[in-house]
Parts: sequence; structure tokens; C-alpha cells
Amino acid sequence: MTLAVILARANSKGIKNKNLALLGGKPLLYYTITAAQEAYGIDEIVCSSDGEEILEYASTHAIQTLKRPSILASDTVRSDEALLHVLEHFRGFDTFILLQPTSPLRTAIHITKALELFYQGDYTTLISVFRTNKEILKSFILDEDGNLKGICNNTYPFMPRQALPDVFMSNGAIYISKTSFFKKHQSFLSPKTAHYEMSQNSSVDINEQCDLLKAQEFLVRGY
Repeated sequence: MTLAVILARANSKGIKNKNLALLGGKPLLYYTITAAQEAYGIDEIVCSSDGEEILEYASTHAIQTLKRPSILASDTVRSDEALLHVLEHFRGFDTFILLQPTSPLRTAIHITKALELFYQGDYTTLISVFRTNKEILKSFILDEDGNLKGICNNTYPFMPRQALPDVFMSNGAIYISKTSFFKKHQSFLSPKTAHYEMSQNSSVDINEQCDLLKAQEFLVRGY
């Protein structure tokens, strides 16, 4: 059985009450709840939050809610700690999928296809990504003595771009894991991690006001 987890903290530095900020006339949280409800392969949905307004909104959409203790709601708390709190309260699910409200353009189709990929390939974890510029592999960093070294190795900086491997970045939209693996390792990277590729447009991650404006533009255009 698969549990969908929506982590929606009340406070945000970039946008006040971000998870309830309006996008296309609807709260940001609406898009993730609706996508999870319309996707195939999810048995139950829970929204974890420290905010009463968020929990009340989530409950009106007929999903489970879990009040997050204040100790797990600060800026310094990692999402894996909040996830473990959810998994302790919702047992009996061998798999869970993390869906963050800050990815409003991730649809039910994306979720369904990611779950299909995860199960058909017998993976342990899955991370949604978008393809990005290979040139990053030609970058340098400084070692502890102030000397240049390749960001990955000392070969890539001098290879033709065409010969470089594909590069992907996590977009924060979909994370899937076997529950037992995550409880043991608190990580979405495993020896068998699938990647589910999404377009850059659908990968918009809402952190600042400009991200909301970009998402609004994509909604109007049908991205």
C-alpha cells in the first residue's frame, strides 16, 4: 500500500503563509491535494502541518491530517524528521510518496507515471528530476589548500561537451521510497534509485514571489 505525504509548514521566509498563497485563484496546497487524489496508485493521503489553517483547509478536501509538533516546524528541521513523524503515525504502508505543495505544476499524470516506473522497475527509491546543462561538469572548486580541482573529477573539465554524461537536478516535485529503507537511512538515494524526468516548466518550485508569477504564467499558457 502507498501513502502520499504532503508536508506543509505554516511559516515561510520567502512568501508569507506560502502553502496557502493564491495561484490561479486557488491556494498552492490545492494543486498538490488534487493531483494526489486524481493519481492512480495512492491508497491514502495525509497532510502534515503545524498550521491550523492549513490543516483545516486540507480536511475540507477529505484527506487525513496530522498536527506537527512545533519542534518539527522550524526552519532548521529537515524534511526527513517530519517524514519520520508521519510514518510513525501512519503504519502499514510499505511505500510512501512525498509531494510538496511548492510544486503546483506537478500533475496526477506525473504522479501516476512515477509510481508506475517505481513499481515496474522494482526500485527502492525514486526522485523526480529535470535535465540541465552539462557545462556544470566542467566547473572547478577550490580544495582546502586553495588549489583548483574539478567539481566531480579532473577529467570532465577538459572533455568535449558532447562526451559528458547527462546531468539532472532534483525538482522537489516527487520522492518515492520503500518505507523500511527510509526509516533506516533517512534518504531518497539508494543503490536502486529511479529518476522520473519532468520538463523544466512543470518543475517550477515556489520559494519566492517571482516563482509564483512564473507558475501563473505557465498555468495560463497550459505549460
